[in-house]
Amino acid sequence: MITVEQYEYVRVGSRVYGKSIRELSRETGHSRNTIRKVLRDEYKVYKSRDNQPYPVLDPYKAIIDQWLKKDKDRPKKQRHTARRIYNRLVEEEGYQGSESTVRRYVRQAKALFGLKRSGAFIPLVPDVGQEAEVDWGQANVIIGGHMEACKFFCMRSIWQDFCSILPCRETAMSF
Repeated sequence: MITVEQYEYVRVGSRVYGKSIRELSRETGHSRNTIRKVLRDEYKVYKSRDNQPYPVLDPYKAIIDQWLKKDKDRPKKQRHTARRIYNRLVEEEGYQGSESTVRRYVRQAKALFGLKRSGAFIPLVPDVGQEAEVDWGQANVIIGGHMEACKFFCMRSIWQDFCSILPCRETAMSF
């Protein structure tokens, strides 16, 4: 098969440098018929597919969609990851395909169902002991056999992180 670079080489060699079909055939290692075809036709650009087929995964798509639809009601930390979905398919359903196929489909399905992950973040690094990180959150816990949504407050000083990276003898020093 002729590569894009070879295709360009043949066309430029013929049109700009006036090389013969026989000479181009010898240089590229392709037959003279192939060189003639290249000189007759324009290069056809590859098009990406509009729809990705999943022949091995098709019988399992409905199951994956069902799991992801149930995930909409769950907290973010308790939702299925692509790896967990792949493991469940192998263990519970006898799936024989590859993990990368499942990952690709799950990425598309999560975007379709509105479960897309948030973008990147930039961590802040304040001066030691001058600032703290504060966050409020919600966690689902089981209390007395019933699932309850509990709210919590978390405050963390940067000093703790700084002390954890210092060697033990230096943490006793006063700053």
